[in-house]
Amino acid sequence: MSGTSGERVVFEYAVLRVVPRVERGECVNAGVLLYCRPRSFLAARTHLAPERLRALDPRVDLDGVGAALRAVESLCDGGPEAGQGAADEVGRRFRWLIAPRSTVVQPGPVHSGLTADPEAELERLLTVLVR
Repeated sequence: MSGTSGERVVFEYAVLRVVPRVERGECVNAGVLLYCRPRSFLAARTHLAPERLRALDPRVDLDGVGAALRAVESLCDGGPEAGQGAADEVGRRFRWLIAPRSTVVQPGPVHSGLTADPEAELERLLTVLVR
């Protein structure tokens, strides 16, 4: 749902990081999760760079990482394939997705800003922070 009124509203976002070897703490940015409460907007966009991940861990499970990133996107979209959590309202899903975890795909710190178009802002952040 894009903003057509031109009114700027508050949004929150977190970068999705891939940490192929959790014990080392090294990461590659692989996506952005964006939540805009006034627009009931929640979405994630991802971009996996295999060569960057292999530089950190030549044996990284690219299929597993890709599946984890797709699961985040699916939960944001809220379709039936996302499971039980997809029935939660968007704010609750966002809070669950940004909760700290010690897995290969981890959310970074939450930041906020203003935008008239959450979808365009998500694409901009993906370009600036991930690609």
